[in-house]
Amino acid sequence: MISKNLYVQILLRILLMAAAGLGLGWIIFGPAASILAIIPLTVLIVASLNTVFYLNRVNRRLFYFFDAIKNEDSTLSFPDDSNNKIVNDLSRTMLEVNRQIQNIYAVNQKQEQYFQALIEHSATGMFTFNMKGFILHSNRLAKQLFGLPYLTHITQLEAIDSKLYRTVSEIRPGEQRLTALGKDTGIVQLLIKANTFINGGEELMLISVQDIKNQLDEKEVESWRKLIRVMMHEILNAVTPINSLSESLAGYFYTGKEVKTPGQIDEKTIETTLNGLELIRDQGKNLLHFVESYRKLSRLPEPEKKAFPIRQLMDNISILARSFPNAERIELTFEIEPPGQDLLADQKQISQVMVNLVKNAFQANANTPRARVIITAVRDKNARIEISVSDNGPGISEAIMDKIFIPFFTTKENGSGIGLSLSRQIMQMHGGSLKIVSIPGKRTTATLYF
Repeated sequence: MISKNLYVQILLRILLMAAAGLGLGWIIFGPAASILAIIPLTVLIVASLNTVFYLNRVNRRLFYFFDAIKNEDSTLSFPDDSNNKIVNDLSRTMLEVNRQIQNIYAVNQKQEQYFQALIEHSATGMFTFNMKGFILHSNRLAKQLFGLPYLTHITQLEAIDSKLYRTVSEIRPGEQRLTALGKDTGIVQLLIKANTFINGGEELMLISVQDIKNQLDEKEVESWRKLIRVMMHEILNAVTPINSLSESLAGYFYTGKEVKTPGQIDEKTIETTLNGLELIRDQGKNLLHFVESYRKLSRLPEPEKKAFPIRQLMDNISILARSFPNAERIELTFEIEPPGQDLLADQKQISQVMVNLVKNAFQANANTPRARVIITAVRDKNARIEISVSDNGPGISEAIMDKIFIPFFTTKENGSGIGLSLSRQIMQMHGGSLKIVSIPGKRTTATLYF
């Protein structure tokens, strides 16, 4: 409606100016006196000025309207023009649009306040920063964890703890890291996660920081309990026969409370005593072996990381696997994607981990028809290397899945129970992790995440 009326108004003014122009031309070049040209000329000038004024009046309201939107002005109003229905209708329409926009602003502000309240009451510290390191948003808990009244730039973290600063500045999207932070109240264990998002065309990093000391303490206590139970079981298994045999052997040399004379000791007693001493010696060796295994687990050297081809690791495993049990009846295959990858790690330690995993897979598939073990090395979406050892064996039952990493826990008759716990410790010292997923009766996959 407004467009139609506007077109009519502009068309009338153009027709009036055209008529005035034709009349002016007819008077100037026609038989009439030239003095009469003043009349159409005046009409032409007035019509032109009226058209300009009319359009400027509409334009001023439009500019005023857009300025109000740009400045989020909710007090926008226009005076009524009783002589111009078009301008009044346009003003009412712009006021209605402005009210709708203000309603959208109000809804957005409420949502922003709602999400801000959620972030402030979150049990996780959060802050965002841009690629230049300037912190744009941070919640109360993040400031409390770092002991700072405000956060403006990530370099503030360097003054608190240089390791914390390196962790935050070097962490990549989708990655999580564990770091310790010393405070007046003690050591705080922080789990730091990172992600990115685009806001206003700018890439921002979102960091979440969580104090997991209590959870780690609970896990540590539970791990110690499990370890102590296993150690007590192994030690008692070794010491109980020694104690029992010692008492039995000592009884052969006593009559009541009196020690037997050499003449009272026959060859059978000597033979029985020697057999018992041999058993005690064997039990002592087993106990020493157990202690030696614990020493290896607790004194693992720091990894000496150097870049080496993953193909070289695979070739070494292929050669060593020929001597593993059941090697002749198990198909072993390797996949590297993309080929030619290098791995930055301690080659000896990673080889030890791979040997443990492949040997476990071979042993688990002793009775599996068409047994197959697949070793794969791939890069994930964040360019991190993952090496997996998969088999199609019987799998691991849920009953023992939570125990497989406990030192000295084993289901094998002659197993030491330190292979998986040692492998996981090696991966943790490399800054990675070892995870095992199993579907009983189908497959088991052990994956090294670097």
